[in-house]
Amino acid sequence: MSEETAGEKTFAPTEKRLADAAKKGDVLRSKDAGTAAVMLFGGAWLALGGPWLLDGLARLTREAFLFDARDIRDFGVEDLFMQGLLLGVPAILTLAVPVIIVTLITQLGFGRGRWVADNLKAKGQRINPLQGFKRMFGPQGLIEMGKGILKIILLGGIAAAWWWTSMETVIGLGRGNLSAQLTAAWHAIVSLIFALSAGLVVIAFVDLPIQWLRQQKRLKMSHQEMRDENKETEGSPEMRAARRQRQRDIATGSVAGAMREAQFVITNPTHFAVAMTYDPAKASAPIVLAKGRGDKALAMKDLARELDLPTLEIPQLARSVYYTTRERQVICEDLYGAVASVLAYVFSLKRGETPLLPDIEVPAALRFDAEGRLAVNSGLLQSLS
Repeated sequence: MSEETAGEKTFAPTEKRLADAAKKGDVLRSKDAGTAAVMLFGGAWLALGGPWLLDGLARLTREAFLFDARDIRDFGVEDLFMQGLLLGVPAILTLAVPVIIVTLITQLGFGRGRWVADNLKAKGQRINPLQGFKRMFGPQGLIEMGKGILKIILLGGIAAAWWWTSMETVIGLGRGNLSAQLTAAWHAIVSLIFALSAGLVVIAFVDLPIQWLRQQKRLKMSHQEMRDENKETEGSPEMRAARRQRQRDIATGSVAGAMREAQFVITNPTHFAVAMTYDPAKASAPIVLAKGRGDKALAMKDLARELDLPTLEIPQLARSVYYTTRERQVICEDLYGAVASVLAYVFSLKRGETPLLPDIEVPAALRFDAEGRLAVNSGLLQSLS
């Protein structure tokens, strides 16, 4: 694979990129996960607090139908209304308030604990009919429509199965006394809520990875963006001083000796560095003398400049060698062809020639992103973009 261009977005988003996106409200969102959490909590509350709420409803019903001569003489709707509030509102609030809290916790959890007030501002594009049609009939809208149909099928199937098993109980509700009917209806409702919650949990487990892949795709970074972020992050005097100190510590260790033996260095270009050599008398394949990421990679690059070693920016090959080979070991056999092309190029430079760096093809099974994940989901990412 040829070296990535500066404008092509091929790098996984960094923590800073994710944090900056979260400040603007661009966070991992899954309505299905939030709905599943609320439904599960609501079902659990109804199962545990149901007897208390049923008792309150029964007392309210009794009070509504019991009256004496005083009630006839001095009947007041406000008294009955206040009595209903005193019996019903506490039970309702004990359900409503925790549900609101659970909803906020789930959403803030996905949003990295941030509350973005800008999301509440009116935005013209949200009510723009043309933008609405694009969202409805574009690729994203079609995906959401397909998801909605699958949800309806799944939840409808669960509801149908519940009805098939509970039909006799529901039909027979009118045969018992009021208390028994309320209890049976309550248990039927709670069982339906738990059944639907199980379906929502399944949907959430499917939706969360999809939303994560979409966010990763949406926030991918280009070569130039990685450089700019690195400069911005490490641009403060304190950060530069700390980095220089770490680099000096690294340079005085074993890395310096390994770099003096190296023939060339492959970089990512800012996060990874791999120093390599090839001596047929010592090994049958090139050897990784030293490798590093972050500060260690920067120190290796500085040492390479001091030692006048060829430093080649081949991002995919640098990551592949870094994640597949230990220090002082020969490279993975599947990378022989790619590294052989680099060796030929380096030997040409040492002969005084000025060749162009050839296209370096890395096997698909050995292509890694910056976090060490095999890039086998690129096709899926493209389909979700």
